[in-house]
Amino acid sequence: MTDLTLIIPSKKEAESLPVFLKEIEKLSYKKLIVLQKEDTETKNAIKHFKDIEVLEQTNNGYGNALIEGINNVKTNYCCIINADGSMDPKYLKEMLTTCENKDLVFGSRYIKPGGGSDDDDIITLVGNYFFTFLGNLLYNLRISDILYTYILAKTESLKKLNLKNGDFRICVELPIKANFNKLHYECLASYERERIGGKKKVNPLKDGLLILLEIVKYFFRKKN
Repeated sequence: MTDLTLIIPSKKEAESLPVFLKEIEKLSYKKLIVLQKEDTETKNAIKHFKDIEVLEQTNNGYGNALIEGINNVKTNYCCIINADGSMDPKYLKEMLTTCENKDLVFGSRYIKPGGGSDDDDIITLVGNYFFTFLGNLLYNLRISDILYTYILAKTESLKKLNLKNGDFRICVELPIKANFNKLHYECLASYERERIGGKKKVNPLKDGLLILLEIVKYFFRKKN
């Protein structure tokens, strides 16, 4: 089995997750499903799948799902890939090969050719460009898609970041802390597919404001 664990955060994905697990069933990677304890519907929907590990979150939230997933990885590499099927597993091989000489590899919907999205709308598109621009300006990042968490990394490098955010702010905490820790990373084009089912878990206004405050927070900490 390849030394890679897929961290699959899942929140109320009873419709999507079985379809996605069927798609990746023959891939020789460890599959770690992270979900809320009370999400019995999703758990029941995947109970017939073999060769998967289910981790019940201690604390709720997307960020906590990633943090707890990362902390439970035992392979040398791990990859965040969402349960809704929007992140295409066809990129995993290239990401893994690239990561052999890097600490992290970021998937990007905005690298051309190859990048794109069937799930973006005008609000998320504009918001992502703005937050990416701000992150690159304040922290000299070299990324093109700061809000996309299709990320493959050396597990040891990812654990060094000591991630804290339990919600969607983790998407900007991760690249900013990678920069602070002088990790080596690369961005690869990735096409985001239409989600299999369910709705976006992000609230554009609420989460957008939290993300903005998160970006600014690290800037002042850096100054001090």
